[in-house]
Amino acid sequence: MLERLETLEDRYEELNRLMAQPGVIADRERLHGLAKEQAGISDLVAKYRNYKKTSQDLEETRAMLEKGMDDEMAALVREEVASLEARFESLSGELEEALTPRDAYGEKDVIVEIRAGAGGEEAALFAADLLRMYTRYAETRGWQVDVIDSSQSGVGGFKEIIFEVKGKGAYSRLKYERGVHRVQRVPVTESSGRIHTSTATVAVMPEAEDVEVNIKPDDLRVDIFCSGGHGGQNVNKVATAVRITHLPTGIMAICQDERSQSRNKTRAMAVLRARVFDQEQRRHFEEIARERRSQVGTGDRSEKIRTYNFPQGRVTDHRIGLNLHNLESILGGEIDFLIDSLASHDRADRLEGA
Repeated sequence: MLERLETLEDRYEELNRLMAQPGVIADRERLHGLAKEQAGISDLVAKYRNYKKTSQDLEETRAMLEKGMDDEMAALVREEVASLEARFESLSGELEEALTPRDAYGEKDVIVEIRAGAGGEEAALFAADLLRMYTRYAETRGWQVDVIDSSQSGVGGFKEIIFEVKGKGAYSRLKYERGVHRVQRVPVTESSGRIHTSTATVAVMPEAEDVEVNIKPDDLRVDIFCSGGHGGQNVNKVATAVRITHLPTGIMAICQDERSQSRNKTRAMAVLRARVFDQEQRRHFEEIARERRSQVGTGDRSEKIRTYNFPQGRVTDHRIGLNLHNLESILGGEIDFLIDSLASHDRADRLEGA
């Protein structure tokens, strides 16, 4: 990181020299280009110089403690050391963040799909637990959650549920949740008290705009049918449910939660677009993964990412070997520390790759 920053600082000084040359001043187009380049790195260079000065000040202040001084002066110097250490750590993090390649989709809204995996009814109940966890987490961040489609199980769980999360930075936070989540606990349906292991799969897809994924109208088959499940007298009497199939890929999306056929079609199309876009993304991720095997996650949904162990009150994220012993609060939506840890690991990995 420091080598890259030194190179940027050298380039900044070189741009200063170039823009002072008479020949460059006379060439307005070239001067504009150089000034634009310099403006693009000026904040980073200023922060790096502040970082270097803070590092020097910290070294000099620490050295003062080795000299003889009274207790009162030593206490003041230690306070200054603590203040400089905090500033140094903050600047180091800011520089690392600034140099890390940005996620082009980080600020997007997302579509999340949770599906019960192995474990029957217990897996469906676990899927409902994950839904509550993400819903409560979204509430803490001021995000809006709207269910698009769902299939309930017999005991209050979900075989599958698809929902939309709208809010700034939703994808940048929730993208780390995609993969297989595993739970170890005694199911409510278990009379002998035996611990079961069940799974649920979470897929997180950035909402795609029309310009980001090329879906031709001729490549779509739209089927209209009667809704099933809860919804009042309108259900099973009026054909409002919509199923859209993308013929080239076989990807399909269904929406039947709305009473309006047009609304269901709009929401089903949003899911379909996100799924097609996700498929293209995962193909890209797989190409990257072949070159960089150390990256945090590949987006592969078969990847077991986390275990929720109820007997031990423990949550383990297998990607970074993180063990936390606050399972109840995590399932209650307090997952910021988990996501921050994954984001930090991912940032360091992308910075190395860059």
